[in-house]
Amino acid sequence: MFDPLRSQLRILLLAGALLFGSSGCDMVKEKLGLEEPVAKAARLAAEGQAVGGGCRQSGRAIEDCYSIYSWLPKAAIYQGWRDMDIYMRENKLETVEPQLPPPQPPGARKKRRPPATDAGDEAKAAASDKGDADLGSERQSGSPR
Repeated sequence: MFDPLRSQLRILLLAGALLFGSSGCDMVKEKLGLEEPVAKAARLAAEGQAVGGGCRQSGRAIEDCYSIYSWLPKAAIYQGWRDMDIYMRENKLETVEPQLPPPQPPGARKKRRPPATDAGDEAKAAASDKGDADLGSERQSGSPR
């Protein structure tokens, strides 16, 4: 009933599958915190250059970019910002104003809206929203204020 050869073959196949599975996927390694330091530094440098270029194109100061993206290397951000600055000057490109606020750094908590203190506050907010809607419909119809 007990076959030692079969048992060893099962163990060998299981070990091979585990080794192959754990060594093949970089995303799994990254999520588990097993990313190699050299690969992580290269990834962060590339992200920093992209962020720096985006900051320059949107007209953000380099210092603002450093503070917003504090987890990225400053040298990479500066290199991306400088490269984009040179490119924009050579091609006479204007800055593009950002439409969204800057992202929160990792680990930062989102700000919560203060809770309404009484029913009167909610009624005032609803009335002001209705007034804004009425004003928008007057503008569309072309009638003066």
